[in-house]
Parts: sequence; structure tokens; C-alpha cells
Amino acid sequence: MADYAPPLRDLRFALHEVLRTQDQGSVAGYPDLTEDLTGAVLEEAGKIARDLLAPLNVESDHLHLKLENGVVRTPESFKTAFNALREGGWTGLDCAEEYGGQGMPYVLNSAVGEMQSAAAMAFMMYPGLSHGVYSAISVHGSEELKNLYLPKIVSGEWTGTMNLTEPHCGTDLALLRTKAEPNGDGSYKISGQKIFISAGEHDLAENIAHLVLARIVGGPEGVKGISLFVVPKFIPKADGSLGARNSLACGKLEEKMGIHGNSTCVMNYDEATGWLVGAEHKGLNAMFTMMNEARLMVGMQGLSQGVAAYQHALAYAKDRRQGRALTGPVEPDKPADTLMVHPDVRRMLMEAKSFVEGGRLFFLWAATLIDAEKRHEDPVEREKAGLLIALLTPVVKGFLTDKGFETAVDMQQIFGGHGYIEETGASQFVRDARIAMIYEGANGVQALDLIGRKLPQKGGAAMQALIGEIKAFLKANEGDEELKAQFLDPLKAASKDMQEALMFFLEKGMKNPNDAAAGSTDFLHLMGHVCLAYVWARAAVVAKAALAAGTDERAFYETKLATGRYYMQRQAPETAFRLARIKTGSAPLMALADDAF
Repeated sequence: MADYAPPLRDLRFALHEVLRTQDQGSVAGYPDLTEDLTGAVLEEAGKIARDLLAPLNVESDHLHLKLENGVVRTPESFKTAFNALREGGWTGLDCAEEYGGQGMPYVLNSAVGEMQSAAAMAFMMYPGLSHGVYSAISVHGSEELKNLYLPKIVSGEWTGTMNLTEPHCGTDLALLRTKAEPNGDGSYKISGQKIFISAGEHDLAENIAHLVLARIVGGPEGVKGISLFVVPKFIPKADGSLGARNSLACGKLEEKMGIHGNSTCVMNYDEATGWLVGAEHKGLNAMFTMMNEARLMVGMQGLSQGVAAYQHALAYAKDRRQGRALTGPVEPDKPADTLMVHPDVRRMLMEAKSFVEGGRLFFLWAATLIDAEKRHEDPVEREKAGLLIALLTPVVKGFLTDKGFETAVDMQQIFGGHGYIEETGASQFVRDARIAMIYEGANGVQALDLIGRKLPQKGGAAMQALIGEIKAFLKANEGDEELKAQFLDPLKAASKDMQEALMFFLEKGMKNPNDAAAGSTDFLHLMGHVCLAYVWARAAVVAKAALAAGTDERAFYETKLATGRYYMQRQAPETAFRLARIKTGSAPLMALADDAF
């Protein structure tokens, strides 16, 4: 298997040249994101990803975790890596300093997270969800809960999980049965079963804080009666030391298609002691703070597996010799040319390269919106950023995971028959990437959320803001004829397709909701291509300016332009195909009776 190579130059390009984080003085913490600071952080994070985490990836794929006496035992290599992350402060990079974090912006944590996930996705899920627990408690928890839990989560001494799904209900949380009964002292007895709980039980941290959705006995029916509780594995004392073992347990480890190194648990709660997070019957509000962050993280996971699979396949294509170039031998002194001479191999590699580099820009742009929502000094800008990231979250999750999986499959194809043999490692990226399309809200649900909730939110203000931003960018750069032909015109065409799809939803969807729902996934992909076309066009402006200024990195910027042109010529036009499908409405989908299938 090829060694993982941290994309440090590409991350610097995204952060400092395209997004220009260091120049956004109105966002707290951004002026501190100098190239020297981020360079040092990213270089060290890259070393850890390459040298410490990446070697765990193959090992984790062959793990058969066992549940022994209620404890999931992980290998020593996991403990060594987890302790290194904890001791280096990586578990609290963007957490508040008052709880022991480093207070860095979310965008820097996101850049680090991509490298960590690309190196070892299954392993990084152990500390990964803890960040969402931190966010949920910091926003909705009482001061007592914050002071008790957050320092331990930030330090990595404790980890966290989210518990939503039950055997009989996943997306439809109105069917939730886990119950909570008041103990009379401010705590509750939590009883029920949760399934598919990532990192629900392990031996990497001394305690695990489970965030559990449950229904308080006597509360309203449906989603209006759901509350959120923190239910720890060990009940902490007031000073943070551990007390008695709580009455909860992992009942089973799931056997999965991928992410074998992560313990996916069935969790049983038998009158376990828990404490309310937020208000009674407002659990979804608190949980969505965590879920929305988790959805961005899962989008990053899809992207990261595409990155890792691309690096792996590229190394193989440059080394493997098969056949001759159609235009004549490239290396006549060799028995055959490398796979790199074949146009269809090039097609798959260019699809991957243009996606992962554009996807990285898109994901980091979304991360800057998270920062702006929390850190911008202007409340109007905070509100605008909040609307925009709410709109983009299902696209980040759905599009990046769909395309990340597609990329992993294409990269497996480059290996030919060897891609189907486990020893090459190509199949792991496919199997690991597949889950990202399912958990934290299956991608079909993300598409429905996009058209049903996010588009109409506040009268469509978020979509109007996105369209306005793209139009302003097009106007500002229309004087460059070469840029216009290669980047701006394709972006404009894709944006028009998106607006035409919106008009279809407005005209048809109000009369027949199925007409909108039938096109929801197509619209999510259409919008994903618009977003990547937009960030690629922004990258092209930067690259052209650098070349005009006489940079000594000509090859880097010329490669950026060539890769961006490929995306605009070969991938962005998919918006027209998606629009055509949207406009067929629901009739083709609903034509058959159930028994005709």
C-alpha cells in the first residue's frame, strides 16, 4: 500500500490563497492564522497522520474487536496513537481555552481532521464524536455540566458518543421508546436500547459520556416529547474523579462492511443515571447542534477516503506496466508502458483529482462559515453565515460522501483484478467510505432536508445569498476573457441550471410534493457541482494572478488551472443532466403499483 502523503501545499493554498483566512480581521482568531502558525500546525499534524495514524489503517481493517466482560479491548497501537493525540492537544484544538482547549478556529481543526481521517478513518472515530458532545454540552448544558464534562472531553481523558437510533426507528425519531424517569434529585433513570453507536464502548479513555435521546415519562408524544441526557459510563464525582459504574452496557458489537477498527455497539440502558442537557422536551434542538457538526465531519470523511484512495491508485498507475500507448510506445526500452498512458485511466485519475481538490476547497469554505457564525464581530454577518452553512450542510454531507465513495470505487478499478484482492488495500477505501453515505442521516434524507427545510428557510434567504455571492464573483471577474471562457461561463451555466430547478420546485412542488421529492437527490448533486464549480473558479483567479506575478511555483499553479479546467469541462456540465431528471417530476417514479415491482 502506498504511503499516505499529507496534502500540505494544497491546504496552504486553500487556507491562505483562496479563502485568505489571515485577512478576515472581523472573525475572531483569523488574524492569528498566519502562514507560519498554520504551517507549523499542519506540518506537525501531517507527520502524525503519516507516521503514526496511517500505519493503523491496515491493522484496523483486519481487527476483529471482541467484547470481553463488558469491555471492548483495542490493540496497544491504538492506545499509543490515542495518547499521542491527547498529549499533543489535538483533541481540543478548537475548543475553548477556559476548558483547556487551544481556542483555534474551526477551519484549522477541519484541515487537520481531513489528514487524520484520510490516514485512519476508523481509528479517528474514537475521538471524533467527542467534539460533537463538547459542542452540544457547551451550547445547551448547565454550567455544572459544562464544568464537569468539558475539561475532561477537551483533554481526551473522556470521549463521547451520540445515541439516537433504536432497533425500530432511525430517521423517524417520533417512534423513539427509550424512556427517562425523574429520580427527584435532578437526575433521571434512563432505560432503553440504542443501536449503531460508534465508539460506544472501548478502553482508550477512562470514561465515555453518552448523549442519549429519551422520552420523559408523561411527556408529549412524537418528537415534541424528546429530551437529551448525558449518561456517563462511570458516574463522575463533583471533582471530576470517577465514581460508580453506571447501569449501562454494550450488549453486542456489530459486524460491519467496513470501519472494522471502530467499535459499533448496541447499547443497553437499564435505569442508568443521566442528566438533562437543555430544556425538557427540547432534546432535538440540543442534539441537532451535535448532528449538524457530525454531518460536516462525515462529509469530510467521504472526502478523505477519496483523497486516500486517489493517492493509493496514483502510485499504482505510475508503477504498473500494462500495454502500450495508442499513439506509440512512450518507453520503448521497457516491456510495456505504465497505466498512465491510457486515456481511460487518466479519466478516472482526473475525475478523482479534480473532485478531491475542489471538495477540499468546498469543505474548508464551509468551515469558515461555521467560524463566521460563531466568531464574526457583526451580528448581521453571523446570521448570514448561519443561514448559508445551514443550507450547505446537507450538500457537504451528501455530495462529498456520494462522490467520495464513487472516487474510491474508480480508484479500485485502476488496480484491475488486484483491486479485488485484499492485500492491495484498495477495497478498504471503498468499504470504509460506504458508511459515510448512510450514517448521520442517510443521503436521501439529506436531500429531502435540503429541499424541504433548507431552501424555504426564512423565505429562501440562504439560497438568495448563495446566488448573490456567485453573481457578484462573476461580475467582479468578467473582464478576464480567458477566465470567463474557461471558468466563469461554465459556473454561470451551472448556476442557471440550479435556479431553473428551484423554479420547477416552486411551480410543481407546491401542488404535488412528490414532484419535488423525486428530484431531491438530483438537486443535491446539482447544487454540489455548482459549489465545486464556484470554488474552482475562485482558485483559478488566484492561480492566474500568481502566474502573472512571476511565481517560482509555476508548475503548482499551472496544474491547478489544468485540474480546474477539467472539472469545468467534464464534471460541472452534469448540472444539465440533473436538471433534466428533476423536470420529469414524480410520474416516472410513481408509475408502477407496488406489486408490479
